[in-house]
Amino acid sequence: MTLDRCLPIDAAAEGDEALAMTEEAFRLFYDRTARPLWAYLARVSGDARQADDLLQETYYRFLRSGTTIEDETHLRHYLFRIATNLVIDLRRRPRLDAVALAEPSNDVAAPGRGDSAADAARRVDVGRALAKLRPRDRAMIWLAYVNGSSHHEIADALGLRKASIKLMLYRARRKLAALLQEPPR
Repeated sequence: MTLDRCLPIDAAAEGDEALAMTEEAFRLFYDRTARPLWAYLARVSGDARQADDLLQETYYRFLRSGTTIEDETHLRHYLFRIATNLVIDLRRRPRLDAVALAEPSNDVAAPGRGDSAADAARRVDVGRALAKLRPRDRAMIWLAYVNGSSHHEIADALGLRKASIKLMLYRARRKLAALLQEPPR
């Protein structure tokens, strides 16, 4: 089933709940977007456990928003924008466990099956370097090189002007490269 065939539900008839797609359409959309969204949240927040909570909150806010359905690409960008805003809000809020937020967990970059020790070490180095970047820079790099998003899509997801993405992404890449050149502590 595609999103084109989704029937909007009358919000007044359903109380205050805003749901712009059928349950079946949402399940299909969730199946296609949950893994990349979780990976994005885990990398940007630096904490895999926090990513679980953020993922749930992102979909909750997505469903409550009652956004109109243009196409799946639009919904996907909107979903990533909600997730980005949640991470930004999380960083703005004072937290009791600020130490846990400051030091990202390494389980995000845990080696997979069949990885060599060198590959695992490189991933850990990249994970540490990404953790040292500002959240916006980390999000741009993740969206561009892991998700394969275009500059326009990154601008939409992060709420930035499209004209500034190229330069900002260039600077973020340079910062990442400089961090990767530093010896591990």
